[in-house]
Amino acid sequence: MKRIKKELALLLVVSLLMSIMWVSPGTAAEQEKNPLASASTTYVLLYIDKAEAFLNGTQVTLDAPATIIKDKMYVPAKFLGDALGMKVEWNDATRQIEMETPGYEIMLDIDNKSVWINGYWMAFDDVAAIVNGRLMIKLTWLADYMGAKYTYNNELRRVEVLHVNAPQGLYDPNTSNSKPVAKFTFAKQTYKIGEPIKFVDLSYDPDAEGIAKFEWKGKEDAYFQAGTYPITLTVWDSNGNKSEPYTRNLVISKETFLSAVEYPIYMKPVGSFIKTNWSTLWSHFWELPELPKTATEVPGRTLLVSDSPEEFYEQGILYQDEVEGKVRLYADHINGTKEKVSFAILAKNMTDKPVTIKTTNKGEVWPSVYANLIGSEATVDFLLGDPLNETMTIPAGQTFTYKQMPDFYPAQGVNLFYDLETDGKVQFSFIAAKDVSQKALALPKLAFSGHVRGTFPVSEVKWNIDASSFTTPSRLILGDGIKDPFLPGYDPQRKAEVKNDGNYGVIYKIHADKPRKMAIMILAKGGVFKGPIKINGDIRLIPESGVITAFDGMQILAKTTGKEESLDIEFSPPAGSAFPVDLIFYPLDDRMDQQP
Repeated sequence: MKRIKKELALLLVVSLLMSIMWVSPGTAAEQEKNPLASASTTYVLLYIDKAEAFLNGTQVTLDAPATIIKDKMYVPAKFLGDALGMKVEWNDATRQIEMETPGYEIMLDIDNKSVWINGYWMAFDDVAAIVNGRLMIKLTWLADYMGAKYTYNNELRRVEVLHVNAPQGLYDPNTSNSKPVAKFTFAKQTYKIGEPIKFVDLSYDPDAEGIAKFEWKGKEDAYFQAGTYPITLTVWDSNGNKSEPYTRNLVISKETFLSAVEYPIYMKPVGSFIKTNWSTLWSHFWELPELPKTATEVPGRTLLVSDSPEEFYEQGILYQDEVEGKVRLYADHINGTKEKVSFAILAKNMTDKPVTIKTTNKGEVWPSVYANLIGSEATVDFLLGDPLNETMTIPAGQTFTYKQMPDFYPAQGVNLFYDLETDGKVQFSFIAAKDVSQKALALPKLAFSGHVRGTFPVSEVKWNIDASSFTTPSRLILGDGIKDPFLPGYDPQRKAEVKNDGNYGVIYKIHADKPRKMAIMILAKGGVFKGPIKINGDIRLIPESGVITAFDGMQILAKTTGKEESLDIEFSPPAGSAFPVDLIFYPLDDRMDQQP
């Protein structure tokens, strides 16, 4: 008997998995139709012991016909369940057949000859039978649970089943609350490839509690392949009641509005990242043509760079030179010792009369272990250019402490900018010492270890660019040493000609008259980058938090409207960042302005 039961169960599983075979509709004369049937009504004609049947007027062929067993009508469960919208599925884990009707969960256990209805048991043979390996259900029993009406015509040996799919009400008397209704539409019927989709939310809550949660499936800001896309919305009210899912189909034509590459450049706001894969980055942005520029070195302010040894391992003089007039002091150092030290800049009057030092701008960051952070924040401070008028007068032959940082601990670093003017020759010494005083000038001069240090006659460059008429994406390269040459200088401690690799401490001023409509982006090609850039007076942080690399994509720095009189960009290479970086100028047209 157990073997027979298993074979019957196997036959039932196979039957439930078989698809119902449909045939082409017959002629009007061949079809039997109910004129009262509507879109919300299902009308089924079944013939006793015949495979032919009609579903809403369309002839179909069944793999199990209706039959009479002990004077009771049995109908094919799978076919009728599908026709009336009732779930009929085989659960392989429990080896049971699961049926769901409005308000009822039914499980048929063939092995144990049991039927469970919302947890209550009844005998299998009272409601179901297995005929030729197919599950058959007693029509009177099924009709009651489905809310269907049926009529048996003995002369025609035909069963007529009529089921009205009555919509469920929104109000639940048990909770005295209603389910919300999800509904939406589109601003227009058809959209182009890459065209922003405007979703019009029409959802509501009958209790006027408002919609608390939205869940979309298939929703995108734009689509980049033609086709029809089903989009579904489900909503919840503030009491946790869930709506029925609501689905609409969106049609995307073959006409292109914006490509997948163009879309984020047009649509994302300033400050946003454009995430892209390496293939797209390489093929569209890596080797763009250069925007023509006229570069001018601006003399008049001498730059002292103390950036080596960038990480010092003993006390001493990091860099020293004599200058007068307009000067910029730049220092970037990390404490590589195993003890707390102070960093200071000493100023010694090299003349026989008092010398006044006037500080007009500064960028300074207290000691920190985050090299990228201190480089970025010092540059932000300097580019802000807040009004500053600090003066110091040094008697003839005397040494004063021009600047001293709080003590910094092992692995901490400092980054400093100062613009100043002197009315006489002054020796500036960048020192690292436990005790800061004139005696520190007797400390040894630390040996060169490969980083940048020197005195440079140029601390500012100007680039004039034509950004008014270019039509293809273009770029400016910063910090590569070729298209943007590193400025020459001299290191008196080594008595050697040097170059300012990276042009640290140099201010770039980029100017364009009447720029066209465009997006300006940055691509960190050299590695990790963090720093500010000033565009038409506004500071842009790159990025807002953390660091970026080329693998992160690009950041949008600004967008012009085409109506500005000029474009002015101010930049200084932040300490701790890698170069080169590309400024990308991407021309925009009026497509977005034409949107409804």
